[in-house]
Amino acid sequence: MADLHIARNMFRLKVSDIHDIAVYDYGNPDGVPAVFLHGGPGAGTSAKQVASFDLETYRVITFDQRGAGQSTPIAEIKDNTTQDLIADIERIREALNIERWLVCGGSWGSCLSLAYGQAHPERCLGFRIHGIFLAQKEDCDWWFHGSRAIFPDHWQAFAEFIPEDERGDLLTAYYKRLTCGDGAIEQAAAQSLRGFSAKTQTFEPSTDHVTTLLQPDAALAVSRIFTHYCMNNAFLPAGSLLNNLDRIRHLPAEIVQARYDTVTPMMTAWALKTAWPEAGFTIVTLANHQSTTGPMFDALSAASQRLAQAVGLAAPANTTPVN
Repeated sequence: MADLHIARNMFRLKVSDIHDIAVYDYGNPDGVPAVFLHGGPGAGTSAKQVASFDLETYRVITFDQRGAGQSTPIAEIKDNTTQDLIADIERIREALNIERWLVCGGSWGSCLSLAYGQAHPERCLGFRIHGIFLAQKEDCDWWFHGSRAIFPDHWQAFAEFIPEDERGDLLTAYYKRLTCGDGAIEQAAAQSLRGFSAKTQTFEPSTDHVTTLLQPDAALAVSRIFTHYCMNNAFLPAGSLLNNLDRIRHLPAEIVQARYDTVTPMMTAWALKTAWPEAGFTIVTLANHQSTTGPMFDALSAASQRLAQAVGLAAPANTTPVN
């Protein structure tokens, strides 16, 4: 049997005058349809993010969002908004003739999952989201400034890349440099921002992990697109994702959150859980932001099994939440 963790199909879809996106189709073509939305924004997708789904049970569609991964042009922020990405998800669904699907994502992908679901609830079977990010001002402020409470050493190097008189607003300072048009300045800013990210998203960042994230094109894509979305509050009205939960709260949902996630801290997931008490909520104690290994991976796999049962397309299994 073919390795299900290799995409059965990859194709490109032109979604605007300038953007082409790369789409990947994994798993059982007759299985529970699901779309997985990657983080960043701008980080791109990988087969590791699909591994927490039983691909005998699921058909999982992933794609590199505008400007990310194998999509082109790389690191492009023109015509790159949440509303554009929601429209792309619908284009993919229609191209694949999928009527409804489970919507899944982590970090920025959790935000995009909620935004898509609230725009198109009739196209959703349910949700599996983790590393909750709601793109509110406090979420971005935490990443750029609040996280120094835990990582003062890494944060000092991150801040000192910026002249002292601009350090009160690191988001604006980095965005200015990442979009200045000077390739050398943009790449230096990307290496500094992505370097800080690489050192703060896992308990024990390895040299290989940091080196992978600092590959120049990938680092520029996630740094520029991330700051672009933060500067614009993800192109969403303040509080809209919590305020519009009534559009999707009737659908099955699983929220999985690492207690020691220092990128998307648990206070945001708790606010979502409080506003959406019908959703399943799993706290994973021995985990940070990384979700493709260890206890977070196990908890996400269990959540996938529960959701397959909830939509009536899988046999029951022992999937007790991880605490």
